[in-house]
Amino acid sequence: MKSLLLELRSSLLAVLTLGLVVCGAYPVAVWGAAQLLFKEKADGSLIRDPDGTVRGSALLGQPFSGPSYFHPRPSAAGTGYDGAYSGGTNLGPTSKKLADAVEMAAKAYRAENGLPETEIVPADAVTSSGSGLDPHISPSNAELQVHRVAQARSLPADTVRVLVAKYTEPRSLNVFGEPGVNVLLLNRALDALPKDSGTNRR
Repeated sequence: MKSLLLELRSSLLAVLTLGLVVCGAYPVAVWGAAQLLFKEKADGSLIRDPDGTVRGSALLGQPFSGPSYFHPRPSAAGTGYDGAYSGGTNLGPTSKKLADAVEMAAKAYRAENGLPETEIVPADAVTSSGSGLDPHISPSNAELQVHRVAQARSLPADTVRVLVAKYTEPRSLNVFGEPGVNVLLLNRALDALPKDSGTNRR
């Protein structure tokens, strides 16, 4: 009996010790290290106005409309760009519903950007990402939107291209993934330009 009680006490002590370490000390240590070493990223890469108002995250896409803004990748997350319902359409490559939706989206994309019917539309312009929250578009997608945005803001196309290049992020470690243009950061930079037309503001 005495041996059993000793074993129970040892087991309970081990559980309590592990609980304190794994559920207490370790999370606090990780949080502290993250706050110390890369606070901005640990806090969600939030984008703030000068007065501190949060306008979004550099890691999450959000909707933009109107001719004076670059438009993000389509989203199937909830009603669109909803972080609580992150996800894709779950439609497979042989789905007629997907094919019809892509065809309609391509026509709309060409029309809004003044492109000929023969223009090849980038895949990310007409299909949603797996999360529905992708903050980036491809450089080719951005390039096809340059003239629309420049015209709406009465800016030279080259001025807009400079900003596109500035907010184009390279491949991770220059190896993984593809370059991407952060739409939120790009649109905020456009709004900050002195020659901003001031129309169709989000």
